[in-house]
Amino acid sequence: MQEIDFESDDFADIVAKDSRFDARAYALLMDVIHYLGGEADRHMTGGDILEEFKERALDQYGPMTYTVLTEWGLACTEDIGEMMFNLVDGHRVHRDDDDTSEAFVAGYDFKEVFLNPYQT
Repeated sequence: MQEIDFESDDFADIVAKDSRFDARAYALLMDVIHYLGGEADRHMTGGDILEEFKERALDQYGPMTYTVLTEWGLACTEDIGEMMFNLVDGHRVHRDDDDTSEAFVAGYDFKEVFLNPYQT
């Protein structure tokens, strides 16, 4: 498989097949995967990916995180799972036999995590 330069990838092929999510959302998710993959020599779980996604999104966008993510088409952790499997189908990441979309179900509530802490 050809090595993907995730930092310059525009994800056009993936967005063309599934336009629900903005290419920038895929770039953020690939950043998470790249970081986690370099951090440990173990398989990343859905929970690992969700937690790091949350941390990176909040670090990068702060009070605007909820707005940014919803503008990119993300409304729940299940959407992150959908993006993961789109990345698998787009040959950006590998899937193990035990990887399932259920790992991304109800990971956390987007409004509670990304919006509520910033409301007065």
